[in-house]
Parts: sequence; C-alpha cells; structure tokens
Amino acid sequence: MKYLDEFNDPVLAKSLFDEIRRITTQKWSIMEVCGGQTHAIIRNGIDQLLPDDVELIHGPGCPVCVTPLGVIDKALDIASRPDVIFCSFGDMLRVPGSSRDLFIVKSDGGDVRVVYSPLDAVNLAEQNPDKQVVFFAIGFETTAPANAMAVHMAKERGLDNFSVLVSHVLVPPAIEAIVGSPDNRVDGFLAAGHVCSIMGTWQYGPLVEKYNVPIVVTGFEPLDVLEGIRRVVAQLENGEAQLDNAYARVVSDQGNVPAQKMVEEVFEVCDRNWRGIGQIGVSGWRLAPAYRSFDAEYRFDVVDLDAPESELCRAGEVLQGRIKPNECEAFGNECTPRTPLGATMVSSEGACAAYYQYRRLTGTPVGI
Repeated sequence: MKYLDEFNDPVLAKSLFDEIRRITTQKWSIMEVCGGQTHAIIRNGIDQLLPDDVELIHGPGCPVCVTPLGVIDKALDIASRPDVIFCSFGDMLRVPGSSRDLFIVKSDGGDVRVVYSPLDAVNLAEQNPDKQVVFFAIGFETTAPANAMAVHMAKERGLDNFSVLVSHVLVPPAIEAIVGSPDNRVDGFLAAGHVCSIMGTWQYGPLVEKYNVPIVVTGFEPLDVLEGIRRVVAQLENGEAQLDNAYARVVSDQGNVPAQKMVEEVFEVCDRNWRGIGQIGVSGWRLAPAYRSFDAEYRFDVVDLDAPESELCRAGEVLQGRIKPNECEAFGNECTPRTPLGATMVSSEGACAAYYQYRRLTGTPVGI
C-alpha cells in the first residue's frame, strides 16, 4: 500500500485514524510488544488520538528492561575485576543493579567499554591476550545471531580469553505468559517486526489458534503502528483471530534461516527469569554444551549470584501491562532518569523513559 513508503504523510495518518474510529464499536485493549513501538506511540501521541474505546497496553518488549537484577549484579561483579575488559552496548551502562551501575564501576577504575558489535569484543580479546574480555549478550531474538556469531568466531580463533554473559529472552513465550494469565485483559497484539525479521512469523500461528487472539506483525514508523492497530481492531470487530503480517517489506514467514541456524548451533532454549515478572518457561537462550566454556557465569563463578527487586519499583507491573508508568507512585519522584529504580526508566526502549521524556507525568489509573 502507498503509505508504506510515505511514513510521515499526515493525510495518510488521518485516513488511518478515521478508519479506526469508523470501525470501532466496542472497547478493545491492544498490547504493543516492542518498546520501540511504545516510544513511537508516545512520542507521536498515537494513543491520545485513537478513539477512547481503543486502549494501548505497553508490553515487555524492552530487552534491557527485562534483564533481571541478578544478571546486572553479575555484570557488575565481573566488570569490577582488574583482569577484565567488560564490553557492552551503551544502553546497559545506566541500568541499576542492587547498589550501582556500570558507569560507577567504570568511574571506580573498571575497564568498561562501549562497543557497537559483539565482534568488536572478539577483536579486543585477540588484541589483549593478557586480559579476559567479556561481552554482555542480552536481547531478544534480534541480537542473538550476532552474539552467536561472536562466540562461534572466538572458538574458531581459539580465544580462550573471550566469554559472554548471556541473558537472551524470547518473545512468543512472553506473549503466551500474558495471554494465558487468568487476569489477562489483552484482546490483540502488535508483534515486533525486527524480531520477526529474524525468526519469521511461523511461531505465532499456534498462539493465535490456542488463545483465539489476533496477532499483527508491525513495524516502528507511526504509520506502521497505525496500520497494525487498524488491522487488529478490524479483526476484533469481525470476531476473527488471525496471524497477519503488516510488515511484509521486511518480514517473511520463515525469517532469516542462516541466522536461525547460527543461533541453533551456539544456543539452546532454557527457562529464563524476567526482571519484575519472574520465571517464564522455555523463554530464553543459553550457550549450548559445545560452547559452554565461553559462558562468563561459569568462568567467573557468579552462577548463584541473585538479588531482590526494589520494593518501590513497579516496573514488573508496567512490563506486564497492568499499569501505565505514571501510575507508579515512585515515577517522577524517587524514580527519574538521574535516579532510576529500574531499567524501564533508563532504557532507550523503556516505557517509563518514554513517559518521562514526553512528559506523560500524570494519568488516570487503569490497572487490572
């Protein structure tokens, strides 16, 4: 359709809003899974321009936000060691652990470096044979292939001074945990287009059939999001539940098969804890046995390190769509970007960060 190549056309945006208003006759709650979509929605005021009967619920699709506090503390422990070069993407440096973050570790003398690819960390290991180089491998399915390739290359090069601290999580089990909950109030989902560009759409069909819920794969431009909302509402109004790909210019049914094969070689599926949510079965990846020697948790003996969540932070409820960020009593008070209680306030995809940045500082409680 024409608007797919014209992301900022106000006439097309108005026509989509008008169509959504025209077809909406009941109250519907739609969850956008991805934090990038959340920021597009809040930044452009999409939720405020929709009809009152269409509510957007922000889901757990921020990989930084769902990384458990215990994993952050493991990273801080490893990064503090004098023989370690700890590498991470920049969005992890402000994420609070129990008492500090990676910026504080760096200011205290830790060798913490921001890299733009896990392959940069592999090269650092090759250049610094007297140091242990650790890469913080977090994310959804989108970042897993590059992280897997880094471990694969390190093994091929014989780099026994390279390892990864892994906290990979998977989207379909999270959707199932939400829609299968007895107090679920989500009527339809906007699935994350970048995840599906890697993994394809085939994993979502069984969820649609099992739970009779529409899932529309959606992009991240405002018109992408609006079209996804329109398609979900149309299905709901017609009493339908289908898997629909509204991001076909990027996403195919099978996805990126070579990338999937690399992930399957290096990782294996495991249960995973999600920050503020708890354990979700078969919702993550860890290194497969053939690559377990590259696992930083075992190399630095931090496997059993854990930490309790903040009693003030309600990020878990935000990530599950139970409350909006500005319904948390600490939001904008004890918790700000300068003094964050949770990752959702500092991540570039965090819902709390979006609400704070775009001044959604108050709101009417709509919790479940």
